Amino acid sequence: MDAQSQWTGLDAGRLERITEHLERNYIGPQKIAGCQVAVARHGHIAYQRSFGSMDFERGKPMGDDTIFRIYSMTKPITSVALMTLYEQGYFQLNDPVSRYVPSWKNHRVWISGEGDGMVTEAPHRGATFRDVLSHMAGLTYGGGLPGVGIQHPIDKVYRGLKIRSADTTDTMTEFMDKLAQVPLRYHPGEAWQYSLATDVCGALVEIISGKPFAQYLQETIFDPLGMKDTAFQVAPDKVGRFAANYQRGPDKKLKLIDDPATSNFTREPAFKSGGGGLTGTISDYLRFCEMLRRGGELDGHRVIGPRTLEIMHMNHLPGGKDLTQVAFEGFSETANEGVGFGLGFASTMDQVRTGTLGAGDYYWGGAASTIFWVDPREDLSVVFMTQLMPSGTFNFRGQLKSIVYSSIID
Repeated sequence: MDAQSQWTGLDAGRLERITEHLERNYIGPQKIAGCQVAVARHGHIAYQRSFGSMDFERGKPMGDDTIFRIYSMTKPITSVALMTLYEQGYFQLNDPVSRYVPSWKNHRVWISGEGDGMVTEAPHRGATFRDVLSHMAGLTYGGGLPGVGIQHPIDKVYRGLKIRSADTTDTMTEFMDKLAQVPLRYHPGEAWQYSLATDVCGALVEIISGKPFAQYLQETIFDPLGMKDTAFQVAPDKVGRFAANYQRGPDKKLKLIDDPATSNFTREPAFKSGGGGLTGTISDYLRFCEMLRRGGELDGHRVIGPRTLEIMHMNHLPGGKDLTQVAFEGFSETANEGVGFGLGFASTMDQVRTGTLGAGDYYWGGAASTIFWVDPREDLSVVFMTQLMPSGTFNFRGQLKSIVYSSIID
Protein backbone atom coordinates (compact mmCIF):
# COMPACT_ATOMS: atom_id res chain seq x y z
CA MET A 1 0.00 0.00 0.00
CA ASP A 2 1.23 3.50 -0.87
CA ALA A 3 1.04 6.49 1.46
CA GLN A 4 0.19 9.05 -1.23
CA SER A 5 -3.40 10.06 -0.61
CA GLN A 6 -3.85 11.47 -4.11
CA TRP A 7 -4.21 7.86 -5.26
CA THR A 8 -7.08 7.26 -2.87
CA GLY A 9 -9.71 9.77 -3.95
CA LEU A 10 -9.58 11.23 -0.43
CA ASP A 11 -8.82 14.90 0.17
CA ALA A 12 -5.68 14.98 2.36
CA GLY A 13 -6.54 18.39 3.77
CA ARG A 14 -10.00 17.32 4.83
CA LEU A 15 -8.58 14.13 6.38
CA GLU A 16 -6.46 16.35 8.63
CA ARG A 17 -9.71 17.10 10.43
CA ILE A 18 -9.13 13.73 12.11
CA THR A 19 -5.98 15.15 13.70
CA GLU A 20 -7.71 18.35 14.79
CA HIS A 21 -10.75 16.48 16.13
CA LEU A 22 -8.82 13.95 18.20
CA GLU A 23 -6.29 16.42 19.60
CA ARG A 24 -8.94 19.01 20.48
CA ASN A 25 -11.58 16.68 21.94
CA TYR A 26 -9.66 13.72 23.37
CA ILE A 27 -5.87 14.03 23.60
CA GLY A 28 -5.67 17.62 24.85
CA PRO A 29 -8.28 17.23 27.62
CA GLN A 30 -6.91 13.73 28.40
CA LYS A 31 -10.21 11.95 27.86
CA ILE A 32 -8.06 9.17 26.41
CA ALA A 33 -4.36 8.52 26.88
CA GLY A 34 -3.64 8.07 23.21
CA CYS A 35 -4.86 6.47 20.01
CA GLN A 36 -4.03 5.50 16.44
CA VAL A 37 -6.00 5.86 13.21
CA ALA A 38 -5.43 4.26 9.81
CA VAL A 39 -7.51 5.04 6.71
CA ALA A 40 -6.90 3.17 3.45
CA ARG A 41 -8.72 3.37 0.12
CA HIS A 42 -8.11 1.53 -3.16
CA GLY A 43 -5.29 -0.31 -1.38
CA HIS A 44 -3.32 2.83 -0.46
CA ILE A 45 -2.95 4.40 2.97
CA ALA A 46 -4.43 7.88 2.92
CA TYR A 47 -3.98 8.67 6.60
CA GLN A 48 -2.14 6.96 9.46
CA ARG A 49 -1.26 8.73 12.68
CA SER A 50 -0.40 8.06 16.33
CA PHE A 51 -1.50 10.41 19.12
CA GLY A 52 -0.75 10.91 22.78
CA SER A 53 0.59 8.30 25.13
CA MET A 54 0.50 4.50 25.23
CA ASP A 55 1.38 4.55 28.94
CA PHE A 56 0.86 7.68 31.06
CA GLU A 57 2.49 6.20 34.13
CA ARG A 58 5.78 5.52 32.33
CA GLY A 59 5.64 8.60 30.11
CA LYS A 60 5.73 6.50 26.92
CA PRO A 61 4.40 8.10 23.73
CA MET A 62 2.13 6.13 21.43
CA GLY A 63 4.35 4.25 18.98
CA ASP A 64 3.38 3.15 15.50
CA ASP A 65 4.01 -0.47 16.59
CA THR A 66 2.08 -0.27 19.88
CA ILE A 67 0.25 -3.48 20.81
CA PHE A 68 -3.38 -3.21 21.92
CA ARG A 69 -5.96 -5.46 23.56
CA ILE A 70 -8.41 -5.80 20.70
CA TYR A 71 -10.97 -7.76 22.74
CA SER A 72 -14.10 -8.29 20.59
CA MET A 73 -12.31 -7.35 17.39
CA THR A 74 -11.14 -10.95 17.82
CA LYS A 75 -14.66 -12.01 16.81
CA PRO A 76 -14.46 -11.27 13.06
CA ILE A 77 -11.12 -13.12 12.90
CA THR A 78 -12.63 -16.16 14.63
CA SER A 79 -15.70 -16.03 12.38
CA VAL A 80 -13.54 -15.99 9.25
CA ALA A 81 -11.56 -18.95 10.63
CA LEU A 82 -14.73 -20.98 11.16
CA MET A 83 -16.00 -20.13 7.68
CA THR A 84 -12.77 -21.43 6.13
CA LEU A 85 -13.90 -24.82 7.45
CA TYR A 86 -17.33 -24.23 5.90
CA GLU A 87 -15.50 -23.79 2.61
CA GLN A 88 -13.90 -27.21 3.12
CA GLY A 89 -17.32 -28.85 3.43
CA TYR A 90 -17.22 -29.64 7.15
CA PHE A 91 -20.64 -28.08 7.82
CA GLN A 92 -23.51 -26.13 6.31
CA LEU A 93 -24.87 -23.00 7.97
CA ASN A 94 -28.14 -24.67 8.96
CA ASP A 95 -26.46 -27.76 10.43
CA PRO A 96 -26.95 -28.14 14.19
CA VAL A 97 -23.89 -27.58 16.36
CA SER A 98 -24.79 -30.89 18.04
CA ARG A 99 -23.46 -32.61 14.93
CA TYR A 100 -19.99 -32.00 16.41
CA VAL A 101 -20.94 -31.48 20.06
CA PRO A 102 -23.48 -34.19 21.04
CA SER A 103 -24.17 -32.64 24.47
CA TRP A 104 -25.86 -29.70 22.70
CA LYS A 105 -28.80 -31.99 21.98
CA ASN A 106 -29.68 -31.53 25.67
CA HIS A 107 -30.31 -27.78 25.53
CA ARG A 108 -33.42 -26.34 27.17
CA VAL A 109 -34.90 -22.84 26.86
CA TRP A 110 -35.63 -20.64 29.89
CA ILE A 111 -39.29 -19.77 30.43
CA SER A 112 -39.48 -18.41 33.98
CA GLY A 113 -38.14 -18.64 37.52
CA GLU A 114 -34.66 -19.28 38.84
CA GLY A 115 -32.64 -21.88 40.71
CA ASP A 116 -34.52 -25.07 41.53
CA GLY A 117 -37.78 -23.36 40.50
CA MET A 118 -36.59 -22.53 36.97
CA VAL A 119 -39.06 -23.56 34.26
CA THR A 120 -37.66 -24.57 30.88
CA GLU A 121 -38.88 -26.15 27.66
CA ALA A 122 -37.36 -27.94 24.69
CA PRO A 123 -36.06 -25.62 21.94
CA HIS A 124 -38.07 -25.37 18.74
CA ARG A 125 -34.87 -26.55 17.04
CA GLY A 126 -31.24 -26.96 17.94
CA ALA A 127 -28.76 -24.10 17.65
CA THR A 128 -27.06 -24.06 14.24
CA PHE A 129 -23.73 -22.83 12.93
CA ARG A 130 -25.55 -19.81 11.51
CA ASP A 131 -26.95 -19.10 14.99
CA VAL A 132 -23.59 -19.10 16.76
CA LEU A 133 -21.96 -17.03 14.00
CA SER A 134 -24.71 -14.41 14.25
CA HIS A 135 -25.37 -14.32 18.05
CA MET A 136 -28.80 -15.92 17.63
CA ALA A 137 -28.15 -19.21 19.45
CA GLY A 138 -29.86 -18.28 22.72
CA LEU A 139 -26.59 -17.88 24.62
CA THR A 140 -25.69 -14.83 26.75
CA TYR A 141 -22.49 -13.49 28.30
CA GLY A 142 -23.57 -14.81 31.69
CA GLY A 143 -23.32 -11.41 33.34
CA GLY A 144 -19.73 -11.01 32.17
CA LEU A 145 -20.08 -7.85 30.07
CA PRO A 146 -18.45 -4.54 31.10
CA GLY A 147 -20.71 -2.61 33.45
CA VAL A 148 -23.57 -5.11 33.15
CA GLY A 149 -23.13 -7.79 35.82
CA ILE A 150 -25.67 -10.45 36.76
CA GLN A 151 -29.10 -9.39 35.50
CA HIS A 152 -30.95 -12.62 34.78
CA PRO A 153 -31.46 -16.00 36.49
CA ILE A 154 -29.51 -17.65 33.67
CA ASP A 155 -26.46 -15.53 34.54
CA LYS A 156 -26.32 -17.31 37.91
CA VAL A 157 -26.15 -20.67 36.14
CA TYR A 158 -23.17 -19.45 34.06
CA ARG A 159 -21.47 -18.28 37.24
CA GLY A 160 -22.24 -21.48 39.11
CA LEU A 161 -20.62 -23.57 36.38
CA LYS A 162 -17.68 -21.13 36.17
CA ILE A 163 -18.10 -20.75 32.44
CA ARG A 164 -15.31 -18.53 31.09
CA SER A 165 -14.30 -17.48 34.61
CA ALA A 166 -10.97 -15.71 34.99
CA ASP A 167 -9.23 -18.83 36.30
CA THR A 168 -10.79 -21.32 33.87
CA THR A 169 -8.67 -24.18 32.63
CA ASP A 170 -11.49 -25.78 30.63
CA THR A 171 -10.66 -27.42 27.35
CA MET A 172 -12.75 -26.39 24.37
CA THR A 173 -14.84 -29.55 24.70
CA GLU A 174 -15.37 -28.98 28.45
CA PHE A 175 -16.44 -25.40 27.70
CA MET A 176 -18.97 -26.61 25.13
CA ASP A 177 -20.32 -29.31 27.43
CA LYS A 178 -20.78 -26.78 30.24
CA LEU A 179 -22.76 -24.53 27.90
CA ALA A 180 -25.03 -27.48 27.13
CA GLN A 181 -26.10 -27.43 30.79
CA VAL A 182 -27.20 -23.76 30.74
CA PRO A 183 -30.77 -22.96 29.65
CA LEU A 184 -30.90 -20.82 26.52
CA ARG A 185 -32.28 -17.30 26.92
CA TYR A 186 -34.60 -17.69 23.91
CA HIS A 187 -35.30 -20.15 21.12
CA PRO A 188 -32.40 -20.35 18.63
CA GLY A 189 -32.84 -18.18 15.55
CA GLU A 190 -35.67 -16.11 17.02
CA ALA A 191 -33.74 -13.22 18.62
CA TRP A 192 -30.28 -11.66 18.88
CA GLN A 193 -28.18 -11.24 21.99
CA TYR A 194 -24.50 -10.45 22.28
CA SER A 195 -23.00 -13.55 23.81
CA LEU A 196 -20.32 -16.18 24.20
CA ALA A 197 -21.34 -17.46 20.76
CA THR A 198 -18.02 -16.47 19.18
CA ASP A 199 -16.11 -18.33 21.88
CA VAL A 200 -18.24 -21.26 20.69
CA CYS A 201 -17.05 -20.56 17.13
CA GLY A 202 -13.45 -20.73 18.32
CA ALA A 203 -14.13 -24.02 20.09
CA LEU A 204 -15.72 -25.39 16.92
CA VAL A 205 -12.64 -24.43 14.90
CA GLU A 206 -10.53 -26.53 17.25
CA ILE A 207 -12.98 -29.44 17.46
CA ILE A 208 -13.57 -29.65 13.70
CA SER A 209 -10.02 -28.98 12.47
CA GLY A 210 -8.34 -31.16 15.09
CA LYS A 211 -5.77 -28.40 15.63
CA PRO A 212 -5.41 -26.08 18.65
CA PHE A 213 -7.43 -22.94 17.95
CA ALA A 214 -4.41 -20.63 18.22
CA GLN A 215 -2.44 -22.82 15.79
CA TYR A 216 -5.29 -22.79 13.28
CA LEU A 217 -5.47 -18.98 13.40
CA GLN A 218 -1.70 -18.73 12.99
CA GLU A 219 -1.55 -21.05 9.99
CA THR A 220 -4.76 -19.93 8.27
CA ILE A 221 -4.87 -16.17 8.90
CA PHE A 222 -1.91 -14.62 10.73
CA ASP A 223 1.00 -16.15 8.80
CA PRO A 224 -0.55 -15.72 5.32
CA LEU A 225 -1.46 -12.10 6.06
CA GLY A 226 1.81 -11.21 7.80
CA MET A 227 0.04 -10.35 11.08
CA LYS A 228 3.27 -10.81 13.02
CA ASP A 229 2.19 -9.18 16.28
CA THR A 230 -1.32 -10.65 16.68
CA ALA A 231 -1.55 -13.32 19.38
CA PHE A 232 -3.31 -14.45 22.55
CA GLN A 233 -0.20 -13.53 24.55
CA VAL A 234 2.12 -10.53 24.37
CA ALA A 235 5.55 -12.14 24.14
CA PRO A 236 8.20 -11.08 26.71
CA ASP A 237 10.25 -9.25 24.07
CA LYS A 238 7.18 -7.24 23.03
CA VAL A 239 5.87 -6.15 26.46
CA GLY A 240 7.67 -2.81 26.07
CA ARG A 241 5.31 -2.07 23.15
CA PHE A 242 2.15 -3.07 25.03
CA ALA A 243 -0.24 -0.20 25.85
CA ALA A 244 -1.74 0.48 29.27
CA ASN A 245 -5.52 0.14 29.61
CA TYR A 246 -7.66 2.79 31.29
CA GLN A 247 -11.18 3.72 32.31
CA ARG A 248 -12.65 7.06 33.29
CA GLY A 249 -13.34 7.43 37.00
CA PRO A 250 -16.25 9.32 38.60
CA ASP A 251 -14.07 12.45 38.43
CA LYS A 252 -13.73 11.93 34.64
CA LYS A 253 -9.99 11.36 35.01
CA LEU A 254 -8.23 8.36 33.55
CA LYS A 255 -7.60 5.47 35.92
CA LEU A 256 -5.16 2.66 35.11
CA ILE A 257 -6.96 -0.70 35.17
CA ASP A 258 -4.44 -2.98 33.45
CA ASP A 259 -0.71 -2.32 33.71
CA PRO A 260 1.07 -3.75 30.65
CA ALA A 261 3.94 -5.04 32.82
CA THR A 262 1.66 -7.22 34.96
CA SER A 263 -1.28 -7.79 32.61
CA ASN A 264 -2.81 -11.23 32.21
CA PHE A 265 -2.19 -10.76 28.49
CA THR A 266 1.55 -11.23 29.14
CA ARG A 267 0.86 -14.83 30.16
CA GLU A 268 -0.42 -17.58 27.89
CA PRO A 269 -4.12 -18.14 28.65
CA ALA A 270 -5.29 -21.67 29.30
CA PHE A 271 -8.46 -20.92 27.33
CA LYS A 272 -8.01 -19.13 23.99
CA SER A 273 -11.05 -16.87 23.67
CA GLY A 274 -12.37 -16.57 20.13
CA GLY A 275 -14.66 -13.85 21.40
CA GLY A 276 -12.12 -11.50 22.90
CA GLY A 277 -8.66 -12.90 23.59
CA LEU A 278 -6.35 -11.37 20.99
CA THR A 279 -3.84 -8.55 21.11
CA GLY A 280 -2.27 -6.88 18.11
CA THR A 281 -1.18 -3.73 16.29
CA ILE A 282 -3.09 -1.35 14.06
CA SER A 283 -0.90 -2.41 11.12
CA ASP A 284 -1.79 -6.06 11.65
CA TYR A 285 -5.51 -5.37 11.87
CA LEU A 286 -5.41 -3.15 8.81
CA ARG A 287 -3.94 -6.08 6.89
CA PHE A 288 -6.88 -8.21 8.05
CA CYS A 289 -9.28 -5.45 6.90
CA GLU A 290 -7.52 -5.11 3.57
CA MET A 291 -7.92 -8.86 3.04
CA LEU A 292 -11.65 -8.39 3.65
CA ARG A 293 -11.83 -5.38 1.33
CA ARG A 294 -10.13 -7.35 -1.43
CA GLY A 295 -12.62 -10.21 -1.16
CA GLY A 296 -10.55 -12.60 0.95
CA GLU A 297 -7.04 -12.23 -0.51
CA LEU A 298 -3.99 -10.06 0.18
CA ASP A 299 -0.55 -10.05 -1.44
CA GLY A 300 -1.24 -13.30 -3.25
CA HIS A 301 -2.47 -15.16 -0.17
CA ARG A 302 -6.12 -16.16 -0.23
CA VAL A 303 -7.70 -16.73 3.17
CA ILE A 304 -11.35 -17.10 2.17
CA GLY A 305 -13.41 -17.00 -1.01
CA PRO A 306 -15.17 -13.79 -2.12
CA ARG A 307 -18.62 -15.41 -2.27
CA THR A 308 -18.21 -16.78 1.26
CA LEU A 309 -17.13 -13.38 2.54
CA GLU A 310 -20.08 -11.74 0.79
CA ILE A 311 -22.63 -13.89 2.62
CA MET A 312 -20.83 -13.19 5.89
CA HIS A 313 -21.59 -9.49 5.79
CA MET A 314 -25.17 -9.86 4.56
CA ASN A 315 -27.91 -9.32 7.14
CA HIS A 316 -28.93 -12.69 8.65
CA LEU A 317 -31.43 -11.35 11.18
CA PRO A 318 -34.88 -12.98 10.77
CA GLY A 319 -37.10 -11.30 8.21
CA GLY A 320 -34.40 -8.83 7.23
CA LYS A 321 -35.06 -6.85 10.43
CA ASP A 322 -32.59 -4.60 12.19
CA LEU A 323 -31.26 -5.02 15.71
CA THR A 324 -33.89 -2.76 17.27
CA GLN A 325 -36.50 -5.35 16.29
CA VAL A 326 -34.75 -8.55 17.41
CA ALA A 327 -32.04 -7.68 19.99
CA PHE A 328 -32.41 -8.51 23.67
CA GLU A 329 -31.17 -6.26 26.44
CA GLY A 330 -27.49 -5.83 27.18
CA PHE A 331 -24.15 -4.41 26.14
CA SER A 332 -23.04 -4.46 22.51
CA GLU A 333 -20.33 -2.91 20.35
CA THR A 334 -22.88 -1.28 18.05
CA ALA A 335 -25.95 0.91 18.11
CA ASN A 336 -29.08 -0.92 16.96
CA GLU A 337 -31.10 1.41 14.73
CA GLY A 338 -30.67 0.64 11.03
CA VAL A 339 -28.05 -2.01 11.80
CA GLY A 340 -28.12 -5.60 10.59
CA PHE A 341 -25.93 -8.49 11.65
CA GLY A 342 -24.30 -11.23 9.61
CA LEU A 343 -21.81 -13.99 10.33
CA GLY A 344 -19.40 -12.13 12.60
CA PHE A 345 -20.04 -8.57 11.45
CA ALA A 346 -22.59 -5.81 11.99
CA SER A 347 -23.57 -3.87 8.88
CA THR A 348 -25.14 -0.51 8.07
CA MET A 349 -28.50 -1.23 6.44
CA ASP A 350 -30.10 2.21 6.60
CA GLN A 351 -28.04 5.41 6.68
CA VAL A 352 -31.07 7.49 7.62
CA ARG A 353 -31.88 5.39 10.69
CA THR A 354 -28.27 5.04 11.83
CA GLY A 355 -27.52 8.71 11.18
CA THR A 356 -24.14 7.72 9.70
CA LEU A 357 -22.76 7.45 6.19
CA GLY A 358 -21.55 4.21 4.64
CA ALA A 359 -24.51 2.02 3.70
CA GLY A 360 -23.31 -1.52 3.11
CA ASP A 361 -20.21 -1.23 5.28
CA TYR A 362 -19.48 -3.92 7.85
CA TYR A 363 -17.68 -3.59 11.13
CA TRP A 364 -17.19 -4.38 14.79
CA GLY A 365 -15.42 -3.01 17.84
CA GLY A 366 -13.72 -4.03 21.06
CA ALA A 367 -14.38 -3.38 24.73
CA ALA A 368 -11.41 -1.00 25.01
CA SER A 369 -12.98 1.32 22.39
CA THR A 370 -11.16 -0.13 19.38
CA ILE A 371 -13.12 -0.11 16.12
CA PHE A 372 -12.83 -0.96 12.43
CA TRP A 373 -14.99 -0.91 9.36
CA VAL A 374 -14.73 -2.04 5.75
CA ASP A 375 -16.83 -0.41 3.04
CA PRO A 376 -16.96 -2.47 -0.19
CA ARG A 377 -18.80 0.26 -2.13
CA GLU A 378 -16.22 2.91 -1.32
CA ASP A 379 -13.29 0.44 -1.38
CA LEU A 380 -12.36 1.70 2.06
CA SER A 381 -10.84 0.29 5.28
CA VAL A 382 -10.56 2.18 8.58
CA VAL A 383 -9.07 1.06 11.92
CA PHE A 384 -9.04 3.01 15.20
CA MET A 385 -7.13 1.85 18.27
CA THR A 386 -7.15 3.16 21.82
CA GLN A 387 -7.40 1.58 25.31
CA LEU A 388 -10.40 2.94 27.18
CA MET A 389 -12.90 0.69 28.97
CA PRO A 390 -15.72 0.23 28.30
CA SER A 391 -16.44 0.92 24.65
CA GLY A 392 -19.39 3.19 23.97
CA THR A 393 -18.08 5.95 26.24
CA PHE A 394 -17.47 8.03 23.11
CA ASN A 395 -18.85 7.52 19.61
CA PHE A 396 -15.49 7.29 17.87
CA ARG A 397 -16.86 5.39 14.90
CA GLY A 398 -19.63 7.88 14.14
CA GLN A 399 -17.31 10.85 14.53
CA LEU A 400 -14.60 9.35 12.32
CA LYS A 401 -17.13 8.35 9.68
CA SER A 402 -18.35 11.93 9.41
CA ILE A 403 -14.82 13.12 8.71
CA VAL A 404 -13.66 10.26 6.47
CA TYR A 405 -16.71 10.18 4.20
CA SER A 406 -16.75 13.96 3.85
CA SER A 407 -13.18 13.63 2.52
CA ILE A 408 -14.16 11.42 -0.43
CA ILE A 409 -13.84 13.52 -3.60
CA ASP A 410 -14.05 11.03 -6.50
